[in-house]
Amino acid sequence: MKKMIDSEKNKQMNKEALISLGLYLFFFIWWYGFAYGLGLQDIEDYSYIMGMPSWFFFSCIMGYLVISFGTWFVVRKFFVEIPLDEEKSSLNKRDRGGK
Repeated sequence: MKKMIDSEKNKQMNKEALISLGLYLFFFIWWYGFAYGLGLQDIEDYSYIMGMPSWFFFSCIMGYLVISFGTWFVVRKFFVEIPLDEEKSSLNKRDRGGK
C-alpha cells in the first residue's frame, strides 16, 4: 500500500463517492424502469419467468445480481485501500518519544 498525501486521499475519496452515487443511480433507474415499465400492464398481459411476473424478476432478482456484480467490479477496479490511521500512528510514536 503506497503512502498518500492528504490531497491525494481526498481526490480518491471524492472519486469513490461519485462512483458509488453513479452505481446507486444506475440501480435506481434499472429498478424503476423494469418495475414501472413492465409492471404498468394489465395483470392479464403479464409474462412470467420462473413463476414470477417479468417486471419483478428483472427489477428485483436480476437487478440484485447486476448491481452486486457491478459493485464487485467497481471496487476491484477503481477503489484504493487508503490507510486512515496514519496520523494516529505517527502521533503515537511522537508521544512515546519516537521519531
